[in-house]
Amino acid sequence: MPKFLADDLPLFENIILDLFPGVDRPDQVYGGLVPSIEETCRKENLQTAEIFMTKIIQLYDTIQVRHGLMIVGPTGGGKTCNWKVLSKAISALEG
Repeated sequence: MPKFLADDLPLFENIILDLFPGVDRPDQVYGGLVPSIEETCRKENLQTAEIFMTKIIQLYDTIQVRHGLMIVGPTGGGKTCNWKVLSKAISALEG
């Protein structure tokens, strides 16, 4: 989902619904990742705003299926905090 433009996402979802009628998309289970992200945000004095959490999960999902990636966006948009929080949260899970 993170690679789609906001206008293209409904089109993609409609194509998927046409190809697989009556099939619900399964919920992704992240185990302890989300609580670890929230704890990392608290330690770093960052807010756990829904959009920030969504972007971190999108980054995680992208890393799982890509060999390389770039995080792009406006200055002050949270790019650095995004990957740093994800990195620390995953490290905390690994113990």
